[in-house]
Amino acid sequence: MKFKKLFASLSPTKGQKEMAMAFVPTAAYFGLASLLTLVYFSDWRLITNYIPLYNTKYPKEPAK
Repeated sequence: MKFKKLFASLSPTKGQKEMAMAFVPTAAYFGLASLLTLVYFSDWRLITNYIPLYNTKYPKEPAK
């Protein structure tokens, strides 16, 4: 019961909310860069097949 009371009493101030909103674009760019790094180093073929020039490293399947 004390935990709920303590948690309910902790609310962010207006300044903290503004700081969090200012951080959102930075966090989005960091997440996008992390995703692109993961795709690059894991060589995820499902995604890298659609990247121009990068997809030339995969052999083409012969048309039947």
